[in-house]
Amino acid sequence: MDLRKLKKLIELVEESSIAELEITEGEEKVRISKSGSGVQNYAFMPPGMQPVMSPVQQQAPTTGSVETANANGSLAADKNAIPDGHIVKSPMVGTFYRAASPGASAFVEVGHRVKAGDTLCIIEAMKLLNEIEADKDGVIKAILLENGQPVEYGEPLFVIQ
Repeated sequence: MDLRKLKKLIELVEESSIAELEITEGEEKVRISKSGSGVQNYAFMPPGMQPVMSPVQQQAPTTGSVETANANGSLAADKNAIPDGHIVKSPMVGTFYRAASPGASAFVEVGHRVKAGDTLCIIEAMKLLNEIEADKDGVIKAILLENGQPVEYGEPLFVIQ
């Protein structure tokens, strides 16, 4: 498969809404995939060889910030401190989303009152969207991750007071 054809396929995947494309021509196989975080992987595998072309573009990892409400109600960001209160932790590894879709409003904001069972966020894991619910009544004191950030098992997500 020639380089011009590969470049064209890469452009088509970048411009479309598909996440992955795999093409096999004879014994040659090409797989192009992209993820919503801006990371793109390209692989070209001729028969009987390890990948010979795999340019990978990665964004610098983003660090989460904690949003807390001051006495006057304004938000202040503190990247290191986790306020006191009940911590809601991630039950799985995945991607943290504050809203049901990119254009929708967030499920909760700092200062919102929640009841046990209210949806706080969504964690996408293996193409499945998992709603994370409050396990306690209270007020959201802090949101510990940014929208679209990767999350680990047991990582703190919210602080409820």
